[in-house]
Amino acid sequence: MDALTPREIVQELDKYIVGQHQAKRAVAIALRNRWRRQQLPPELRDEVAPKNIIMIGPTGVGKTEIARRLATLAHSPFLKVEASKFTEVGYVGRDVESMIRDLVELGKNMVQQEEIQRVQTRAAEVAEERLLDLLLPHPPQSLRDEGQILLDDLGQQQYQKTREKFRQYLHDGKLDERFVEMEVQDNAFPSIEVVSGSGVEDMGIHIKDMLGNFFPQRKKRRKAKVPDALQLLVQEEAQKLIDMDSVVKEAVQRVEQSGIIFLDELDKIAGRERSTGPDVSREGVQRDLLPIVEGSTVNTKYGMVKTDHILFIAAGAFHVAKPSDLIPELQGRFPIRVELHALGRDDFVRILREPQNALLKQYTALLATEGIDLTFTDEAIDELAHIAERVNQHTENIGARRLYTILERLLDDLSFTAPDRAERTVVIDRPYVTERLEEVVKSEDLSHYIL
Repeated sequence: MDALTPREIVQELDKYIVGQHQAKRAVAIALRNRWRRQQLPPELRDEVAPKNIIMIGPTGVGKTEIARRLATLAHSPFLKVEASKFTEVGYVGRDVESMIRDLVELGKNMVQQEEIQRVQTRAAEVAEERLLDLLLPHPPQSLRDEGQILLDDLGQQQYQKTREKFRQYLHDGKLDERFVEMEVQDNAFPSIEVVSGSGVEDMGIHIKDMLGNFFPQRKKRRKAKVPDALQLLVQEEAQKLIDMDSVVKEAVQRVEQSGIIFLDELDKIAGRERSTGPDVSREGVQRDLLPIVEGSTVNTKYGMVKTDHILFIAAGAFHVAKPSDLIPELQGRFPIRVELHALGRDDFVRILREPQNALLKQYTALLATEGIDLTFTDEAIDELAHIAERVNQHTENIGARRLYTILERLLDDLSFTAPDRAERTVVIDRPYVTERLEEVVKSEDLSHYIL
């Protein structure tokens, strides 16, 4: 992340998302500002607050995909949540603070995996020695009056020679089919549910952690093939080499300084209270969300976590509600607003062809596993884009997701008969597309055929 400029961030996003340059620019600047803030002196660094973003646009235009790709680029603790899942405090459902607890848990797992990678070599060495002890136990000891005495030097040399031979067999894979019996840690713990309702998932975690310290670690014996046993031993040794206190400290630091939360479906909680009664999923949630976004301290099982410098990226279609329907205090905490435009015919053509994970590349690769050489002509791609645009105009506009339904219907017969086909080369041209999708084009009730 340190090396990526805003222009390079946009170029990386362009590999997977077509168009939406404004939104890409906004998130690229926000990401780069995280790095810039880290370069400031400490007294000024704490004063620079993140500039949260609202992405406004219809479904299927790339809002969530931008967030997903951003997470991969940032290497920061990243969480995607739906605002509609939360309810006001005191009602059944998830409270907004749970998103911070989830983010810290993700941060802890991220740092833990990095530490495991760091100690992997040392853990593998120790695990290999333990596995050799299982395959070739140490030589028996001779008992004497003064106590236990190891075998003489010649016996030790013979044992070491045999041990090195087994080590070579292990490296060459000659022992892969052999079973060994070993002791592994028994992580089974009875689940406890105290009450049902708000925060029960967090309560269960806390009780498990608390009671786990009162019981000794149990071991159980199990048989495993040599490669599986080696993997289990490597994981066990890696855990021993990690300092979990340092992991937790680093995770909390990362979450506080570079955490990102993508808050989807924000428009679903926009709107004011109705006179008929409380609407627990709207303004109440906004009020609960406000202190988290503007900066507060949340209690987690890893300690207190400040949310002052966590970047929030919100998104919503805002078909019915408008951003101005949010309470003014929450609007003020999202100063950057970008609109994502609806997708048209030219966009669909580019989506089918250009991205690294383009749909046509996916279907070509899938059918290649059956020995089918699938090719799409330019005219066929243009016709597919035209049909997708037309269906979106006549029914619900679901953006690029329409291409999934169109292509599934187009290739339905080919996917079904692929293993039995004598013809191995298939060319999809405009007549093929027109013939397969004729019913869709002609039907007045298009939704009967698509979705």
